[in-house]
Amino acid sequence: MLKPASLRAALECALPELAANPDRLIIYIDEGRIHSRYGDSLSFEYRYRLNVVMLDYAHHASAAIVPLLAWLRVHQPEIGLNPDLADQAVTFEAEILNHSSMDFAVRLQLSERVIVTQDPATGETHARHVGEPDPAGSELGAPTGPWELVFVKPNTAPGWTTPTPAPV
Repeated sequence: MLKPASLRAALECALPELAANPDRLIIYIDEGRIHSRYGDSLSFEYRYRLNVVMLDYAHHASAAIVPLLAWLRVHQPEIGLNPDLADQAVTFEAEILNHSSMDFAVRLQLSERVIVTQDPATGETHARHVGEPDPAGSELGAPTGPWELVFVKPNTAPGWTTPTPAPV
């Protein structure tokens, strides 16, 4: 599974304090399933809940949600395109620790496709992880180039510049 590491990299890029303190960013998978149909190939799909936990997080929740949503537009675009999925695919919890920090947990329903082929010449089996299809004509693409989160009240959250994460 490639998406957990990709999301970690995106969050660390957007929130440098998470990169500086990697033990405060916990990412783990639960409720994992393998979706496969018997047919001509062994291709399958991972389906799982990805849990992202930021410990002692000292910024507004939106400073983490905005880069997470930008990442989802590239790596799980059907969440934003399907209203039924959008309502359930991203959930969160927060434990307010004091006036300036919280433990913030976000849960994402994700999937990853794996195409399995067999080389007829050698008989070798190959598994290839494929990215998400680009929704044709969609304007949901992640921002390109530098971008910054700005709040109405100044100094309530950091600004950042981030490159678009490489597709998985």
